[in-house]
Amino acid sequence: MPSFTKTFGVVVAGLAALSSALPAVPKLSKSQMRLYQHAKRQNAAAAALGLNDVDILQFALTLEWLEATFYQQGFAQFPATDFQALGLDQREIDALIKVGQTEEEHVILLQSAIAQAGVQPVQPCTYNFGFTDAAGMVATAGVLENVGVSAYLGAAALISDTSILTTAGSILTIEARHQTFVRAASRGIPVPQAFDTPLSPKQVFSLAAPFIESCPDGSNLILTAFPTLAMPEGASAQAVAAGASVQLQSEAAATATHCAFTTGGIPGGTVFSPFDQAAGCVVPQGLAGVTYVNLASAGPLNGMLTDDIIVAGPMVMQVS
Repeated sequence: MPSFTKTFGVVVAGLAALSSALPAVPKLSKSQMRLYQHAKRQNAAAAALGLNDVDILQFALTLEWLEATFYQQGFAQFPATDFQALGLDQREIDALIKVGQTEEEHVILLQSAIAQAGVQPVQPCTYNFGFTDAAGMVATAGVLENVGVSAYLGAAALISDTSILTTAGSILTIEARHQTFVRAASRGIPVPQAFDTPLSPKQVFSLAAPFIESCPDGSNLILTAFPTLAMPEGASAQAVAAGASVQLQSEAAATATHCAFTTGGIPGGTVFSPFDQAAGCVVPQGLAGVTYVNLASAGPLNGMLTDDIIVAGPMVMQVS
């Protein structure tokens, strides 16, 4: 799938300009400027994939098809009473249904934009979301909405056409509202940190790929997923404490030297922790909320994780 880092770059660059022009406005801290530099470097790495504006829209449409189908299948399988049993009132259930409807509207908009460029839009794939109950659906919704924000945020830096950038930006803001609502409906902290996390197209595609069983001819993206990363059977990535030791499994683990923990607000974007196949690695202090974990072949001190050093992942971890 695509990567969306330009919105982040544009916003931070704009803030930097404002802070210089208006003495009354606080200047960005060194850590915030390092985040901006990370976004520019990640953009260069993603651009090497050869994605043009229409490719990025196709990537976005692939993600929106997945999200729209997710909600369609979930609401078809679980009645309102199942969501009420989770503590959601009717207003929250209606709002969750509306989230799914807006994903369908995103599909229509992206199809139109791609068709106007003279290209056949990608079609929906066959998915397996592993639904077992309404609680699992809501938990997965939280992950998908978070990934959606990271995808649009990372891919924005690759878009050259301003009208397409505006289209992507208009979807990004709605995905962020989805993300906040699902957190609040799950009784989590609606806004856990000051910054969201941009991800490269290949990282986003790697997060979406496990849900995709097959795609129609002509609807396969040029991206390939990184090897999967998981915790051992019986271990959960949903509530991991900072400072805890975690074991991670992947077919590519033998080539990894570090665990890479990426989340918003971290100077450089990522914190690296030494990795050993037998002992695993330690979750760094100072992390909280949704964190993307990769295995990496290096641990740069500048905190910049790029596709060329990712060995496996990402995996979504909730750090407390």
